[in-house]
Amino acid sequence: MHYLVTGGAGFIGSHIVEALLNRGDKVRVLDNFATSKRGNVPPGAEMVEASITDSNAIASAFKDIDGVFHAAALPRVQESIEKPLESNEINIGGTLNVCIAARDASVRRMVFSSSSSIYGDTEIFPTPENTLPNPKSPYALQKYVGEEYLKLTARIWKVQTVSLRYFNIYGPRMPLEGAYKLVIPVFLEQQAKGEPLTITGDGTQTRDFTYIDDVVRANLIAMASPRVGQGEVINIGTGKNYSINKVAEFISGPTKHIAPRIEPHDTLADISRAKELLEWEPQVPFAEGLKRTREWFAGMKNA
Repeated sequence: MHYLVTGGAGFIGSHIVEALLNRGDKVRVLDNFATSKRGNVPPGAEMVEASITDSNAIASAFKDIDGVFHAAALPRVQESIEKPLESNEINIGGTLNVCIAARDASVRRMVFSSSSSIYGDTEIFPTPENTLPNPKSPYALQKYVGEEYLKLTARIWKVQTVSLRYFNIYGPRMPLEGAYKLVIPVFLEQQAKGEPLTITGDGTQTRDFTYIDDVVRANLIAMASPRVGQGEVINIGTGKNYSINKVAEFISGPTKHIAPRIEPHDTLADISRAKELLEWEPQVPFAEGLKRTREWFAGMKNA
């Protein structure tokens, strides 16, 4: 099979590319390297350098493609608050461009990388997919609109689609630079420098941390499963969560508390739909995933 991975040089996309190549598929990567690294792309993938915001530039990337993994985005809640127009153009306009290009190229199926941030603050835990969306940031709203475009793409343009709502992905190749890193790389950097681990707010906020290998496996299943393709939305998490204080304990070291930021207080996935439709459930416990991530981080720093 021949697959296109948008954002294939990014954290999530590059792992999808690697898994596809390892099983013998042909892979084309579409990326403009604005928030990703060329070195993330494994040897053997075809490269198309363009932004998903340019519909004319990306059209050729969809030629002779069987399926699209749409992972390209301007990620992070905080960055969307700082750059709402830019993130809107990429995360909504770019996603619509990808849908149209897939339609025009007669692509069979698209799998969309969505986000649990769509739920915002909810009182329903574990949180099922039919929970009323309550976006608390432009990024969360943009991902929700992206899901709706995927549903319309399946309904009116007959491209099979499915959206995966990720819960706090971590693992090797997590971004280590920039002001909007996630908590695990922030803590690992601070520990390596002998600095206290900075905890936003009181640290009681919880996250359902999902290891990257489990996310990749969910993507591959979603692309092939005969049970999906009509715009379904599916949570990809573990059904377990940990407080930021607990994560700091796992990593170990002195801590200090800093000002809270705009974000949901808790996340916890109801993964019953993933089990039912994809026959998927996570395989990597948090302690094991964190161990693998720390080993990768140590290798990066010693390279």
